[in-house]
Amino acid sequence: MGKEAIVVSGLRYYYGKTRAVDGIDFTVDAGEIFGFLGPNGAGKSTTIKMLTGMLAPREGSISIFDTDIAGGRDKVQGRIGVCFEEKNLYIELTAKENLEFFARLFGIQDFDALAPLERVGLAERAKERVKTYSKGMRQRLMVARSLINKPDVLFLDEPTDGLDPVSSRAIRKIVKEEADRGAAVVLTTHDMNEADQLSDRVAFINEGKIVAIDSPENLKIAHGNRSVKIRTRSGDEIQERSVALGSVEAGEALKIAAADKNLMTIHTEEATLEDIFVKITGRGLI
Repeated sequence: MGKEAIVVSGLRYYYGKTRAVDGIDFTVDAGEIFGFLGPNGAGKSTTIKMLTGMLAPREGSISIFDTDIAGGRDKVQGRIGVCFEEKNLYIELTAKENLEFFARLFGIQDFDALAPLERVGLAERAKERVKTYSKGMRQRLMVARSLINKPDVLFLDEPTDGLDPVSSRAIRKIVKEEADRGAAVVLTTHDMNEADQLSDRVAFINEGKIVAIDSPENLKIAHGNRSVKIRTRSGDEIQERSVALGSVEAGEALKIAAADKNLMTIHTEEATLEDIFVKITGRGLI
């Protein structure tokens, strides 16, 4: 990880009397993938809008690479890339023309639109109008657009929404490449498996407050069940039993299971991120 790219302190936002974001604090380092997770209406989208300068905080502060976004919005805008779930593309233009237009807005000279299109698997369709694109293709184009200015901070909202497994894997690879390049990546998603695979740390937000923040691994250790499930077959019947790790009989039980010719599988019973969120908040992610 590098230096702190994003610093959020005491952030609040109100819609009338409703506290959408209620005094949250967190940091994101350069080169870190930060999963920002929560159900609809938890304050997630409002926070992202403040981080990207679309909304001004009612209280608190946001700095991006030591620049307070309240007074340095124009300076910050050139350093961020954004891929929102809502696809605001120009559908009468081709994919190539879309990227070239946004590159001009960034003041980028000699822009090669085919390079980001190649990364998302759209180079061969570069000259087709976006109105002919499927939902998944438009999503990939949105990801390509977020990479135009080689951003230092990348905001991704449901980046694999509507994508097939092969395209989803390609987008996840790009996310990791951007973090390896040194970009701070803020990822919002309802796909807890994706968040678990990609995120160095995750924050759970619920009712405007951050209720947990740590690495996925640490959260699973803290809130999960340290046990393994042993599955064996007896004729047509499949039997399962759990063995608590750290118990006196664990070592012997695993040794016996490993030697059993009827053994099918042995696997850990760690909690998922969704399990942990439900346990902490008492509600699901949808």
